[in-house]
Amino acid sequence: MENSEINLDIEKISSLCKRRGFIFQSSEIYGGLGSTWDYGPLGVELKRNVKDHWWNQMVWERDDIVGLDSSILMHPDTWKASGHLDSFTDPLVECKTCNRRFREDHIDSELILKKSCPEPGCNGELGEARMFHLMFKTFMGPVEDEAAIVYLRPETAQGIFVNFNNVVTSTRKKLPFGIAQIGKAFRNEITTGNFIFRTREFEMMEIEYFVKPGEDEEIHEKWLDDCMKWYESIGINTQKLRIREHDKDELSHYAKSTYDIEYNFPWGWGEIQGIANRTDFDLKSHSEMSGEKLTYFDDQTQEHIIPYVIEPSCGVDRAVMALIIDAYSEESTVQANGKSDTRVVLKLHPNIAPVKVAILPLSRNEKLTPLARNIYDQVRKSSLISGNVQFDDSQSIGRRYRRQDEIGTPLCVTVDFDSLEDNMVTVRERDSMAQTRVLISKLPEIISEKL
Repeated sequence: MENSEINLDIEKISSLCKRRGFIFQSSEIYGGLGSTWDYGPLGVELKRNVKDHWWNQMVWERDDIVGLDSSILMHPDTWKASGHLDSFTDPLVECKTCNRRFREDHIDSELILKKSCPEPGCNGELGEARMFHLMFKTFMGPVEDEAAIVYLRPETAQGIFVNFNNVVTSTRKKLPFGIAQIGKAFRNEITTGNFIFRTREFEMMEIEYFVKPGEDEEIHEKWLDDCMKWYESIGINTQKLRIREHDKDELSHYAKSTYDIEYNFPWGWGEIQGIANRTDFDLKSHSEMSGEKLTYFDDQTQEHIIPYVIEPSCGVDRAVMALIIDAYSEESTVQANGKSDTRVVLKLHPNIAPVKVAILPLSRNEKLTPLARNIYDQVRKSSLISGNVQFDDSQSIGRRYRRQDEIGTPLCVTVDFDSLEDNMVTVRERDSMAQTRVLISKLPEIISEKL
């Protein structure tokens, strides 16, 4: 059964994520905190694998990109220079009856004209729109006054721009080159929802790629191709991805052009990455605000230039959500007793699966368990296998197979009573359910080949 045939909704996905330890509602014992989520034991492994795979491909496998980890709290003048203090707002409307608040630009135009509340079952009237600032504000130090105001960063990009000179001086990189960063950002969104798709706290994988003016458009196109290849490398079905160019009236104040990579979620197309041409806006603005020249000396022309910037910016949480939805599959099977059953499988790419291999003793036994434990130690300590290895001896072997299928484990290794005699185990593959008998001594090599 293909995903297109499954009645897949957010409730089904969020239920699986909670049941199997991927994602929990934050502060659940206190009733939860709206639009905040905690990654459980499997979720943190999946998220880490996504970030590591991105870093490997975008930083370590290239010689033109270096990394950075800038602070969440920055000097407030940073946000004046970037334009966030003046323009980082959304239009907010409030219902006079139910008091729900909505982004005006997310409401159907007919309802706006009629000033009708979009909340189902409410016939209330919407008030006048007012601009709502999206940055979280706090205070640094013991006194809460205007001089102590700082903001939680709404994006990771500005930490890269203000460190431009530091990176150029310390690395001696030549144009074109990039600075990559993975980190948290915060936006006080008016409306959130669709599980982890739109939240107030989220993580970004972002690159600011500095180029010579005039070369920006060609390099922008190249980054579109590179980003699409990355999604393909983590197993996302490219038929469910599309590239959409921003209309002129939706471009950010700093952008010459922007493209979104969108995934076809159960509710429709949604952005999972933006690739923007930010021109020289940011470096110019920070130079003017700080008085420091953020320029690059071109050896060929013997001139100081302000580079243009191409920005591939990916939401980690949205990538995780797209991966889980894309991998979700339901397969009808017939049991030995003739009854039909449904096997739920997360067909996650081995590169990012939270558990790479599960070691399963056929039963708890005084001879079988020690052998299975030795095999578990052998596999997880092997230099040939990179990633999380799990030992699972709870419930029947059939239930364990189903549990491992549902969390996306590519391979299961079953240790049975014959293993005590022939020094062999059974390797079961998640997608095909094919089983192969192999020597224990060859197990790490065979697992490495299959992954």
